[in-house]
Amino acid sequence: MYRWNHVVLATLLLSGAALGQTVTDGEARWAAMQSTVKAAQSAGDNAWMLVCSALVLMMTGPGLALFYGGLVRKKNVLGTMMQSFILMAVVTVLWAVVGYSLAFGEGNSFIGGFHYLFLNGVGAAPNADYAGTIPQQTFMVYQLMFAIITPALISGAFAERMKFSAMLLFMVLWSFLVYFPMAHMVWGKGGLLNAFLGGRYGCLDFAGGTVVHVTSGVSALVCALYLGKRLGYPSEPMKPHNLVLSVIGACLLWVGWFGFNAGSALASSALATSAFVATHFGAAAATLGWMLAEWIKSGKPSVLGAISGAVAGLVAITPASGFVTPLAALGIGFAAGVVCFFMVTAIKHVFGYDDSLDAFGVHGAGGTLGALLTGVFATYLVNDGLKDASGRPLPLGLVDGHPGQVLNQLIGVAIAWALAAVGTLIILKVCDLLIGVRAEPQNETEGLDLSMHGEEAYNFEA
Repeated sequence: MYRWNHVVLATLLLSGAALGQTVTDGEARWAAMQSTVKAAQSAGDNAWMLVCSALVLMMTGPGLALFYGGLVRKKNVLGTMMQSFILMAVVTVLWAVVGYSLAFGEGNSFIGGFHYLFLNGVGAAPNADYAGTIPQQTFMVYQLMFAIITPALISGAFAERMKFSAMLLFMVLWSFLVYFPMAHMVWGKGGLLNAFLGGRYGCLDFAGGTVVHVTSGVSALVCALYLGKRLGYPSEPMKPHNLVLSVIGACLLWVGWFGFNAGSALASSALATSAFVATHFGAAAATLGWMLAEWIKSGKPSVLGAISGAVAGLVAITPASGFVTPLAALGIGFAAGVVCFFMVTAIKHVFGYDDSLDAFGVHGAGGTLGALLTGVFATYLVNDGLKDASGRPLPLGLVDGHPGQVLNQLIGVAIAWALAAVGTLIILKVCDLLIGVRAEPQNETEGLDLSMHGEEAYNFEA
C-alpha cells in the first residue's frame, strides 16, 4: 500500500508539472502573438504616417509653389515659388531647435515648454499622449510638414510686392508668435482648445482648420492691408501668366491633402479612411459649387474658378474631415465653394484690398466656415474618441444633440482670428522698422525675379 501511494503521488506530481508547463507555454505563445500583432500594427501605422508626411510636404513644394507661381505675372514667378520653397528649409530648422517643443511639449494652456528642445528625447519610442503606435520622431516630422505649409499660404496675399529679406524675418517671427502657440492650444496636451487632452474649450479641429487655415488666412488679409496694393492695381491687368502650372499645382494639392487630413488619424485605421473619403467629397462638391456660382454670374465656367473651388473645399473640410459623414462633407464642400467665390469676387471688390492670390478669401473664409460647420455636423458615429466615465461615446456636434459644440468652435475661431490679426500686425511693424517690408517701386516694376534673385523664369533667347 505504501509503495502504491508513492506511485500515485509521483504520477500526480508529474501530471501537475506537465499541466503547469502547458499553461506556461500557452501564456508565452499568447504573449508572443500579442507582441507580433502589436509590432505589425506599429509597422503599418508608421509606414502610413511616413507616406503622409511626404504627401504633406509635397503640398508645399511642388503643390503650392506651382499653384501660386502660375497665378502671378511672369516677372514674379521665381520669387513667388522661392517663398514656398525656402520655407521648407527655414521652418524645418526652427522646428528642430525649439518649434516642436513649443507646440507639443507640456507647458501651460497657451504654449508648450522646452522639454523637447533640440528634439531631446524625440526618438523611436512612441508618445502615448499623441500617437501610441508610431515613433515620436515620426509624429514630430509629420507635424513639421503642417508648420511648413501654413506660413507659405500667407505669401499669396503679398505676392509680387514684399522684399525677400522681410519675408524671411516675417515668417520666422510669425511661426513663434502665431503658429506655435495656436498649434499647442488646439493639439498640444493641456492646450486651451484641445478637445481630447484636457482643454478648457474643446474645439474640434481634426487637421488644421483653425491652426492652419484661419491663422494663415487672417494673417494674409492683414498683410495685404498693411503693404497696400500692387503698383497699377486694379487699373492695370494682372492676369495669371500660366494657368497650366496652377492646374498642376492644384491637382498636387488635392492629392497631398489626403496626407494632410487622412494622416491626421495618426494610424492606418478606419478613421483615416473616413477622413480620406470626406476630404475627396468636400473638394469635389466645392469645385462644383464655385463653378456653378461663377457660371451663373459671368456666363462661363473658368478653369481658375474650378481649381480655386477645389482648394476652398479642401480648406473647409480640413477641420471636419475626421468627424463628419460623407454626405455632410458634400454639404460643407458645396457651401465652401459658393461662399469663397462670393468672398473673392463681391467682398474683395467692395472693400478694395489687394489680396493678390486670394489667400484670405479661400483660406481665411473657408477655414472659418469649415470650423463652424464642424460644430454642426461632427458625430460620434464617425469619431468616438470622446467617452464618458462608463466608456460610452459622447455626442460631438449639433447633429448629435450637442449644440454647445458650435459655441466651442466659435471660441476657437475667435481666438485664431485675434491671435493672427494682432500678432501679424505687430510682426509687420517690427519688420518694417528693422528692414522695411515692401519692395522699392523700381524693383516691383522690374519684377521680383530679377530685382531680388537676379534670375528669370523664362529665357526665350537661349
